[in-house]
Amino acid sequence: MTDLLKTSLSRRAVLQAATVGAVGINPALRAAVYAQGSDKPEKAEVKIGFIPLTDCASVVMASVLGIDKKYGVKITSTKEASWAGVRDKLVNGELDFAHVLYGLIYGVHLGVSGPKKDMAVLMTLNNNGQAITLSKKLADKGAVDGAGLAKLMTREKREYTFAQTFPTGTHAMWLYYWLAANGINPMKDAKVITVPPPQMVANMRVGNMDGYCVGEPWGHRAIADGIGITAVTTQAIWKDHPEKVLGTTGDFVRKHPNTARAVVMAVLEASRWIDAGLQNKNKMAETIADKAYVNTSVDAINQRILGRYQNGLGKTWDDPDHMKFFNDGAVNYPYLSDGMWFLTQHKRWGLLKDHPDYLKVAREINQTELYKQAAAQLKISVPRSDLRSSKFIDGAVWDGKDPAKYADAFKIKAATAAAA
Repeated sequence: MTDLLKTSLSRRAVLQAATVGAVGINPALRAAVYAQGSDKPEKAEVKIGFIPLTDCASVVMASVLGIDKKYGVKITSTKEASWAGVRDKLVNGELDFAHVLYGLIYGVHLGVSGPKKDMAVLMTLNNNGQAITLSKKLADKGAVDGAGLAKLMTREKREYTFAQTFPTGTHAMWLYYWLAANGINPMKDAKVITVPPPQMVANMRVGNMDGYCVGEPWGHRAIADGIGITAVTTQAIWKDHPEKVLGTTGDFVRKHPNTARAVVMAVLEASRWIDAGLQNKNKMAETIADKAYVNTSVDAINQRILGRYQNGLGKTWDDPDHMKFFNDGAVNYPYLSDGMWFLTQHKRWGLLKDHPDYLKVAREINQTELYKQAAAQLKISVPRSDLRSSKFIDGAVWDGKDPAKYADAFKIKAATAAAA
């Protein structure tokens, strides 16, 4: 018997034992996965798209460190220019997977952010670590936080422009939520534009927007360049919020379940490696700062991944709720309630005309059983419930139990703009 076959059989035996022992594994899915009696990936090489952001790190490091080979796949990470480009390449099959916005996957699945196609969330890649930046010009007039911005917009009437990265994406939802929490209706009181993440700083430098919401390192970079200030971090809006996910299409998971599981395992191990300590985080920062990935200076990345923040106005602080990739496994489970939350905001802001069947849609997209299989083999614990409870910056509590009521309860929403 060859060493490769021994390894394959051993891995299969471990996975089968772990799967049988896992609670709640769908028997039909388990039968499909092991129909051929092997866990060997159906595709030996896969392409994973990413946008130049700090939170692409786990996907990149899974390949750079050779972790992918342990699970029988070769990951080729491909740098993409915009989230719209990532969407299109996922939908048409040019990409097998992507480091992608949670809300983009949900928007495509429901046909509200481009061509409608069945989509899948395999795991959450990171929590926290985004920021809302306001221009230095606004800060000089007192707009250093939400309350200051609201006062300035009331005092000095003009068109205020803010940028997000994709209409149904996370950054749009953080921006809208924060503005509304401060009494600003993003649909009525401001102009909101879409700008790819790496272009945010350049656009602010030439005065194309008053503020933007984006992932790191482009919040810190605005401070380093002296053109903007951090008004709020997204973890201050929702502590331990889901951010990017490992996304693919529903068709890919159905046709290549072993490949999907192998890639999840590789990225999970890379996530655990990143969060294992200071040395690993610094190596990660040095790696992804390279031109092939984020294309920025190492010091634009390595401060905020350690929780070392500054707001551009002299204030510094250590934030324990900084970007996490693993956090003892707490980051990566694809909670159904996380996906449902984005749907409630899509409904709130008029992206969805009617209430969807929130739980049904989340179950279609979030591949919780496949994740449990991967986690079991890596001995990573999973939560007992698919729902979790969170408190937001405005005091609202989200627990996933009555999404329609939650979505309708907001005083500031798209309907208020229409009625005005």
